[in-house]
Amino acid sequence: MRTTRTPLLRASAAAAVLLASSVALSACATSATPAGSASATSDAAIGAVDLSGVCPANIVIQTDWNPEAEQGDLYQLIGPGAVIDSNKKAVSGPLYASGAYTGVNVEVRSGGPAIGFQSVTSQQYADPTITLGYANTDEAVQLSADQPTTAVFAPFEVGPQIIMWDPATYPNVKTIADLGKTDAVVRYFGGATYMDYLTGSGILKAANVDGSYDGTPANFVAAGGKDAQQGFATVEPYVYQHEVDAWDKPVAFQLINDAGYPIYASALSIRTGDLDKMSPCLTKLVPVLQQATVDYYKDPAATNDLIVKAVSEFNNGWVYSAGVAAYSAKAQVDLGLVGDGADKTVGNFDLDRVQKIIDITTPLFAAQGKAVAPGLTPDAIVTNKFIDPSIGF
Repeated sequence: MRTTRTPLLRASAAAAVLLASSVALSACATSATPAGSASATSDAAIGAVDLSGVCPANIVIQTDWNPEAEQGDLYQLIGPGAVIDSNKKAVSGPLYASGAYTGVNVEVRSGGPAIGFQSVTSQQYADPTITLGYANTDEAVQLSADQPTTAVFAPFEVGPQIIMWDPATYPNVKTIADLGKTDAVVRYFGGATYMDYLTGSGILKAANVDGSYDGTPANFVAAGGKDAQQGFATVEPYVYQHEVDAWDKPVAFQLINDAGYPIYASALSIRTGDLDKMSPCLTKLVPVLQQATVDYYKDPAATNDLIVKAVSEFNNGWVYSAGVAAYSAKAQVDLGLVGDGADKTVGNFDLDRVQKIIDITTPLFAAQGKAVAPGLTPDAIVTNKFIDPSIGF
């Protein structure tokens, strides 16, 4: 699903772990649905929300990985007759809002291997048919000069990225800062901006971090609990305890957010240059996204079934179990990863928080020779213009 490098690495971690622990299940994958895309034409009457005329007939949403419960709000949009396209690695169908047809189609496209492991933003700029795509706040800062995006909806209140460790080996470690006081090696995907923050701020020792993490549990297991590694609160705690037989016990973790790096993860974003012309659509669409988020977490079971079925039919070597999906949906709520902000509204942005990420990452990117847009301000990369403040959990 996503980290602060390119979003593909978020998913790569979960993907490789699941592949390593459950590869035998891939033989059980169902046969792929014939390629195609669902038509926006529907016999159903258009309900209270009519997106036809103001939105594209096919609203395309580009994610950063294979289908997973962290994308549940998007799959919640798909009404009856969903089409799983195993060639395009996409799921499409009539777009529904609160059980009623909206007059348009929605297509949820997978990222990662489906787009050659490039960033979602790069894919958006290469393919003008994409309406919205995932972008972390730090990535939006990084690409603000050359590929600017503006986030219009934040599905996560708190990003799911974590550092995890063995609680039996480190019983007194409760935070990443505590871990930094030990000699534990912390493995992560090289190039992650959050790690530059953790080492630059002295939370972790630069000498103790290792950017060679490959997404598999092999090194963590082989170290017998001595080493720590990156992960996602929505995946690894369940997988390591229930699906990695060589480990088969709990891990402890802290969210990167709680260590002082509060990005908005996987924020649905539009190419900034398209913002004005898409405003009539977004005015109606964003509240639909807000309500779909609330509806999914109230009862995720049916949507999770579609997600797991899509992964199976994609049959691309990655396995995503119903157990992980159920755990993820519950963990997102229990850990406060999804929910309302301080103002009881789902999906909006705290501009002070966005400014904090700009302040943290701008010098980090400068040190890497990556210039951000001059004078970058929060309202250049996020907007609450389309948020309905009355919609929340």
